Amino acid sequence: MLKGFKEFIMQGNVIDLAVAVVIGSAFATIVDAFTTAIINPLIALLGGNKEIGFAVQLLSDNPETIMDFGMLVTAIINFLLIAAIIYFVLVAPMNSMKEAAAKRKGVEAPASDNDLLVEIRDLLAGRPLTHPSDPQSPSSNL
Repeated sequence: MLKGFKEFIMQGNVIDLAVAVVIGSAFATIVDAFTTAIINPLIALLGGNKEIGFAVQLLSDNPETIMDFGMLVTAIINFLLIAAIIYFVLVAPMNSMKEAAAKRKGVEAPASDNDLLVEIRDLLAGRPLTHPSDPQSPSSNL
């Protein structure tokens, strides 16, 4: 049982996920501070000189009926900034490193969907398998 757990933990996916969660939460703190200190005051400017900024109070005598659109815009900005940071700092470099490692190992790039469909069509038609880019291929004359 412990051996299986160790194999599970040592998989690249689990470690990548753990790193992403930790870094994502750190970026979330930074982005939250940025939106609270800079974006929220700018959004409140859109609301004019009202005390509650970019919000609407449905019942004037009940403060629980405030619909704060600024908070919604801030949450959307937070999400987009965090997603962009995670993608450009973690995902894109990791993908390019994996592609470079695959090229160094001599692993062929996967066939495109079009190549696979041509191969399937040729198999169904009983034709010999040839690569679509081959000039003497029967499928290149389509």
